[in-house]
Amino acid sequence: MSRYQFSALSLVALFAVGCTQQPSSDVTSEAPIEVSEPPVVERVERTPAPTPVETPRYEEPKLTDTRVIYFDFDRSEVRREDRPVVQAHAEWLADTGGRVRLEGHADERGSREYNIGLGERRAQAIRQALMLQGVQGSQIETLSYGEERPANRGQGEFAWQQNRRVEIVYLP
Repeated sequence: MSRYQFSALSLVALFAVGCTQQPSSDVTSEAPIEVSEPPVVERVERTPAPTPVETPRYEEPKLTDTRVIYFDFDRSEVRREDRPVVQAHAEWLADTGGRVRLEGHADERGSREYNIGLGERRAQAIRQALMLQGVQGSQIETLSYGEERPANRGQGEFAWQQNRRVEIVYLP
């Protein structure tokens, strides 16, 4: 190790030792430190924070929110996928004694008379399904509009699918 390196190392060591020493207690400052009173702060009354309002959880739509049952072309049988919806309406009607009108519809294909009859058969199919679940016949009205009140006035299979239906209308 060279002399310069030794001197530099010694200086660093002395500096480090000097920094770690505590100041002696007999050191006095020239001016006394004045202690003053803390400033007076006005007390502000705070209103309690409002209790948090529970945000409603997302709820699944109830099956009774579905009020339209669709049918296949030229058919009046309730489709398997619609049976839980019909059952939910039946349970509600049986529990509450409510009343409904079942409005049968058909697409524009077929004669006017045929479509009136098809709409009636569709409404009767839903009526029968409701009654099998315990709804009284006096709680149910049926009506057929046939092709007279289309949900979709367009042409083609998409429009026709929307028109082959029974609408469940709750009565006061």
